[in-house]
Amino acid sequence: MGFKILNIITWEKTNPPPNFSCRYFTHSTEQIIWARKHEKIPHYFNYELMKQLNNDKQMKDVWRLPAITSWEKSCGKHPTQKPLSVLTRLILASTHCDAWILDPFTGSSTTGIAANLFGRNFVGIDKEKDFLELSRKRRIEIENPQITTIYRKKINTMMDSILIKECRK
Repeated sequence: MGFKILNIITWEKTNPPPNFSCRYFTHSTEQIIWARKHEKIPHYFNYELMKQLNNDKQMKDVWRLPAITSWEKSCGKHPTQKPLSVLTRLILASTHCDAWILDPFTGSSTTGIAANLFGRNFVGIDKEKDFLELSRKRRIEIENPQITTIYRKKINTMMDSILIKECRK
């Protein structure tokens, strides 16, 4: 398809859901493909922030972060919802302040919540009305400044207690 793969990141869940069937290994990882369309157009990578988030060491392509927690389901559940810590790290690593982020399969809009919490613009698309309603509820929730502050603190705690001050609106 003409994409240049920059990295394949492995997200290792520190608290994966159990395998109740006991017929195979527990699914404890997911793959994230970071790619760009045009080889000659440079991509953005915030190396210094990623290094800071990793105790002043170069960040690796294996991320040990928890799966979603109960506070991230406050407006409802999505079957494949991703945690804010993972999406925040991706967004901070690969976008500038005020960048536009498109998620064509937005689901519960975790990408949008992470984008908005850290000063990015967001457009999400989904064909499922129930998921769009969940996304709308989550967006309304973070419009409350107290909730926004709580979410940022929780994300910062999950990302090695580094206070991320990057482009907050």
